[in-house]
Amino acid sequence: MKVSERLYNSIIDLWDKYNEHPFVKGIADGTLPLENFQFYMIQDHLYLMQYAKVFALGVLKAKEESDMRLFSNLITATLDTENALHQDYLRRLGISKEMIAQAKPSIVTDSYTNYMIAIAEKEGLAELMAAVLSCSWSYKLIGDFMEKFPGAKEQEFYGEWVNMYTSEGYRSSNQVMIDLVDRLTEGYTEEQIQNLEHIIYVCSQYEYMFWDMAWNQKMVEV
Repeated sequence: MKVSERLYNSIIDLWDKYNEHPFVKGIADGTLPLENFQFYMIQDHLYLMQYAKVFALGVLKAKEESDMRLFSNLITATLDTENALHQDYLRRLGISKEMIAQAKPSIVTDSYTNYMIAIAEKEGLAELMAAVLSCSWSYKLIGDFMEKFPGAKEQEFYGEWVNMYTSEGYRSSNQVMIDLVDRLTEGYTEEQIQNLEHIIYVCSQYEYMFWDMAWNQKMVEV
């Protein structure tokens, strides 16, 4: 069994719960209040800025030029593709660049991103990837869920968000990350694999807390 398959099997029950969350369901059926989505988009923008830094640490730690380019491409995908969607929505929601510049991370956003960066700084590339896959892979699965949800992709407001995470470009980028984990973990011991399972579990718990935070608009600043 590939290491990625082990990681998937260890965490899929938690990831499946994301699709049951009222925030995720609210995007799928179009009933999510705009104020909740606005709160989420601001926090997710702050999150993505730190998420890109995790990939930057991948560039720093990579030994092969091909891996440096891979991590560089993941930074570009985060800042120029995923973040572009956020910028479009922020404009549509009337949120200015000045408001974004003054925004503070919630304690969930801050704790989550600090954990990922700490893993990226202290551990290896495979561990770094386990941390970011909790977001990337689970969003891919949310996209799979929404693709089958009647009318989700055609919604006037949330349809663009749904189409982003059901796109072939997003799925392809996520698969690159999965394949990288399998390559980086060749020869890993059972202890090392269990550590990867722990990392993806912790980050996936943070992911659920992120959805919960956005649903309840719990802004506890740090």
